[in-house]
Amino acid sequence: MQIVSAEVVVTSPGRNFVTLRVTTEDGVTGLGDATLNGRELAVRSYLDDHVVPLLLGSDASRIEDTWQYLYRGAYWRRGPVTMAAVAAVDTALWDIKAKYAGMPLYQLLGGACRTGALAYGHASGRDVPELLDSVRAHLEQGYRAVRVQTGIPGFDSVYGVAASRAGGGERYDYEPARRAVGPVPRPAVETWDTRAYLRHLPTVFEAVRAEFGPELPLLHDGHHRMTPIQAARLGKDLEPYDLFWLEDATPAEDQAALRLIRRHTTTPLAIGEVFNSVHDYTTLLSERLIDYVRSAVTHAGGVTAMRKLLDLAAVYGVRSGMHGPTDISPVGMAAALHLDLAVHNFGIQEYMRHSARTLEVFRTSYRFEDGLLHPSDTPGLGVELDVGAAARFPYQQAYLPVSRLRDGTVHDW
Repeated sequence: MQIVSAEVVVTSPGRNFVTLRVTTEDGVTGLGDATLNGRELAVRSYLDDHVVPLLLGSDASRIEDTWQYLYRGAYWRRGPVTMAAVAAVDTALWDIKAKYAGMPLYQLLGGACRTGALAYGHASGRDVPELLDSVRAHLEQGYRAVRVQTGIPGFDSVYGVAASRAGGGERYDYEPARRAVGPVPRPAVETWDTRAYLRHLPTVFEAVRAEFGPELPLLHDGHHRMTPIQAARLGKDLEPYDLFWLEDATPAEDQAALRLIRRHTTTPLAIGEVFNSVHDYTTLLSERLIDYVRSAVTHAGGVTAMRKLLDLAAVYGVRSGMHGPTDISPVGMAAALHLDLAVHNFGIQEYMRHSARTLEVFRTSYRFEDGLLHPSDTPGLGVELDVGAAARFPYQQAYLPVSRLRDGTVHDW
């Protein structure tokens, strides 16, 4: 299983993706997602300039050893660029090993614990009536759980709210990364007011519950925009509406900040989509300050590292809720689904459907049926990269927005 080639493919079928394609001497290929939204070329350079030369001639079957070699051997550890690169290598090697074994990856991880992974979709609206229409549309598509994001009166744009419609009147899924334009490209700037948000949001959930009843699992993403005491207030205000979770209520670099939130609310908490290491979670897990782990296979070191993180979380009764919007490529989504099926402490899986152009480049075999996702029984990850199609969509510089308060102060986006 000697590695004879490793190439980094950057493609932009509607948005940018970075994919590592590893090939063995027998012609078996494995794929790994290395996409880091808005900083894609940094990961490409890390892979091309520093990692790919180390892979050539090495044994693709030595997954754990390779992970440790790339993590410990570099001396400079962690960080999103490093861990996305390590994740791509790790995931590609698992894809190869499962193909050699002739079985889907979840079988190598211990076999299925469930028939499918409960998925939630992204319902949004610029106002409450539009939001209710979006929830209905997601239920019609088969979702059994929905994330609820809405506009705030007086604001032109708000995180999580789709701004355009398809030809039939259906809203596009939210995609925040925006193509850079102009002679000196800059990210879009959005205005934010946390107090206005805190006043408005409970009325939104009151309307959604009144329309759809108490059984539908509802989620919400605060996107790191609150201080701990603000997050504590929101969690308490939302308790009557029985959320499945409140996500990323506050920036969690200071893990101890979650103690204050936990002390004041029983609303379940999910956190970690920007985390890239188990070390980001140690206090959160050992003190049971969160209920769901939000990291992605793509950003947290791959299948090997994510499995270890989820096994540690299980010790403390914390479940998985892996990051899965469209800035996770179909390769990263498939890797998450194999883990979803295999780990005992699965909670829920975020799922945004990729565009038709993206699915021209990434040929998938996973399926969504009756609200559940299944990675398929195709050997490996079950995703193949069409290199020719990828070449038709060259990289286009894009940025995530920047958030500023009304007085111009930069705020967490």
